[in-house]
Amino acid sequence: MQRIPMTNDLSYSRLIHGLWRLSDWNQSNQETLSLIEHNMEQGITTFDHADIYGNYTCEALFGEALSLKPSLRENMEIVTKCGIVLPSENRPENKTHHYNTSKAHIISSVERSLQNLQTDYIDTLLIHRPDPFMNGEEVAEAFTQLKNEGKVRYFGVSNFKDHQWNMLQSFLPFDLITNQIELSAYQLENFEDGTLNLCQEKRVAPMAWSPLAGGDVFKAENEKAMRLRDTLSTVQQEIGADDIDQVLYAWLLNHPAKIMPIVGSGKTDRIDRAVKSLEFELNHDQWFDILQSSMGHDVP
Repeated sequence: MQRIPMTNDLSYSRLIHGLWRLSDWNQSNQETLSLIEHNMEQGITTFDHADIYGNYTCEALFGEALSLKPSLRENMEIVTKCGIVLPSENRPENKTHHYNTSKAHIISSVERSLQNLQTDYIDTLLIHRPDPFMNGEEVAEAFTQLKNEGKVRYFGVSNFKDHQWNMLQSFLPFDLITNQIELSAYQLENFEDGTLNLCQEKRVAPMAWSPLAGGDVFKAENEKAMRLRDTLSTVQQEIGADDIDQVLYAWLLNHPAKIMPIVGSGKTDRIDRAVKSLEFELNHDQWFDILQSSMGHDVP
């Protein structure tokens, strides 16, 4: 599988496996380990987590599976996120839903993630959401301490717009390496507002969450979804794809920004279909047909 260089000594697999639904899959540790191994056999070595996933349970479920075969750790990249606080029986100290990017919270979140994931280091830590109460100096202090202690190798953000990226970057003594943003043919906000352009400007490869638009493209009955489905079906036939999900992945993969879609399925057949999407190339006509069917009008 193609790999995307993130730094001089870190690369991600072009497709990333997302674990935010891991607790919903009701798997044994052995079954989760088998899923991890299947991904890695397909070339997917980058795994995306967040402390809050599964009501604060998914990191530990992954760590328990990984503990059955810890040798896998050296051949994978673990990404996790922090900064969102949710009330939960698993975090009784959390009283309200809010954001917390204080130095103390970031460090304590990482310490807990390391314990849950049963690893000594995190490859990349992301701030999960822009925090309107963010103190850039404190974030920089936390990141620098974690890097110096060897607990986190690199840092990035998630769902940040250009002004939020630039503000945080201005406090840091090293570069942010990625922005995890919503990107799909159905949800065009980050294509249209300059967020994806900033990634290219900074030479930062973005991670794409919800590349299949949470299934809306397949099941929604609104005019936009139906129009887009028709176009995707036409392109599917033209390129010989198995289903329109492969066209959706290919639409992102063909973009010059080196987008890395997150595949959030626990089903190996869906993972395999996503991997096959790497084989498909879209010409300009096909790419813009999909874009324009989503917009509902021709480009200016």
